Amino acid sequence: MRFSRRDFIVATAAASLASATPAFAGGKLQVVATTGMIADTARRIGGDAVEVKGLMGPGVDPHAYRQTRTDIVALTKADLVLWHGLYLEAQMEDFFHKLEKRGTVVAVTDTMPRDVLRGHDDYADKFDPHVWMDPRLWVFVTERVRDALIEKKPEAEAQFVANAEVFLAELSDLSDYAEKSLTTVPEEARILLTAHDAFGYFGAAYGFSVLGVQGISTESEAGLNRISSLVDTLIERDIQAVFVESSVSDRTVRALVEGASAKGHDVAIGGELFSDAMGPDGTYEGTYVGMIDHNITVISDALGGDVPERGMTGRLSAGS
Repeated sequence: MRFSRRDFIVATAAASLASATPAFAGGKLQVVATTGMIADTARRIGGDAVEVKGLMGPGVDPHAYRQTRTDIVALTKADLVLWHGLYLEAQMEDFFHKLEKRGTVVAVTDTMPRDVLRGHDDYADKFDPHVWMDPRLWVFVTERVRDALIEKKPEAEAQFVANAEVFLAELSDLSDYAEKSLTTVPEEARILLTAHDAFGYFGAAYGFSVLGVQGISTESEAGLNRISSLVDTLIERDIQAVFVESSVSDRTVRALVEGASAKGHDVAIGGELFSDAMGPDGTYEGTYVGMIDHNITVISDALGGDVPERGMTGRLSAGS
């Protein structure tokens, strides 16, 4: 009987689950987070009372990510595992459900009110997971991370609460900046076309029509009919700019640009957006606030809005 790499990883996971014990023994809380957005939020709230390891770095697509043997060791030894949920980490979902039995696993969206979540025609019985695109919705995640840290390390509650309040104030400022900047985009230009349908919450929050070449998950394929239909939309709605994403191949977006050009309609690449992953480690764009600041600024500027060149607080990298 032959075993695939996936069979081997599952078997390794089972052995790890049976033998691993959490590392927490009164020192720093050992936290593992799946996405960069969750890891950054945990670091902001946890401060020096936690040590956070993020599994998915810049440019990594969480829809397609599969846990490695190194990940399994980290996940099973962690005091707390924070994952997104809402089927974002689709390839890891079964593993997380098994890991939940140890009492160290929290899906950071599990307490979000379901009436603020978006469904989707091609995503049956599931919600759109891209809630980080609206800072007002990230408040729910922030509070969930805060509460999970308090539960695991109650003696640091005052620190976690204070740090969370500072971060929540930044989210409020980010929301205000988004409202102010994006309302300067002419109404007829408020059409956001990207590589995959990750910006639905953004569009709902700020009054943009959102189109994705691929669906909510990057696992869906964009067929020739879809690309041809979007080329026609570019021409009919006189869309002047489209956007590539840091964690998704730009191939289909560039095919749209070429298709429109062949029909006499010039479309620019408006810039690269951070959709499912943040910017480079150690940069402002490699933080949740910086990631969203970048997106707001790039979208507004490319579509005719009036924004500061270096973003909300002047911290964006030159050329962002």
